[in-house]
Amino acid sequence: MLRCIAVDDEQLALDLLEDNISKVPFLHMVGKCRNALEASNILASEPIDLVFLDIQMPGLTGLQWVGSLVQKPMVILITAYEKYALQGFELEVVDYLLKPVSLERFVKACNRALELQKAPAPAIAPEEEFFFVHVDYSLVKIVVRDIIWVEGLKDYIKIHLQSVPKPVITRMGMKVIEDLLPSKRFIRVHKSYIVSVSHIQSIRKNSIFLGAVEIPISDHYREAVQTITRRPGL
Repeated sequence: MLRCIAVDDEQLALDLLEDNISKVPFLHMVGKCRNALEASNILASEPIDLVFLDIQMPGLTGLQWVGSLVQKPMVILITAYEKYALQGFELEVVDYLLKPVSLERFVKACNRALELQKAPAPAIAPEEEFFFVHVDYSLVKIVVRDIIWVEGLKDYIKIHLQSVPKPVITRMGMKVIEDLLPSKRFIRVHKSYIVSVSHIQSIRKNSIFLGAVEIPISDHYREAVQTITRRPGL
């Protein structure tokens, strides 16, 4: 069911809209408005899925009103003027109907709105976490989820990645890289090693295994390793 309102400054046009809406079984008319202000008052107090909207109205035009909305319902423009079609579709309206509107064309626009309501929301990819490190005379992008483990070598570190066979070597201290990595996803297990929790396949005595790679666990970090074994989903 689509909850809708009709907005037009002409009473006859509103009555015709109400009659057409009554013929569409999945539409429920919440109210009729003579201007944008009345429409705004309804939107502020009622959940509205769809607005049937005239363009040429005194005061705020239909296009100005739609453009001012922060959270807008679906909109079907119904107007006597063809020249505003481009502006209408730039505002992402569902359809643009020219008066007089046949019932067949009206129902087609309503069906389009119903399909849009039923369509699943597009998935939003999580923002990718990354940082840059100096390698020779370049800055190299390191994607956090690509890191398997980090190995400390005095003033340098080796960052072992899933995406490339050779580690990235950069001048950086272990404390610096440890602070860059999210603590819930990486754990320091030795003064010279930080590992990705999601890549741990097994833990045995004094070692963590990342596939065929064996990483030593030092006494200083043993308690931290024991803590992650109690996490759900490890």
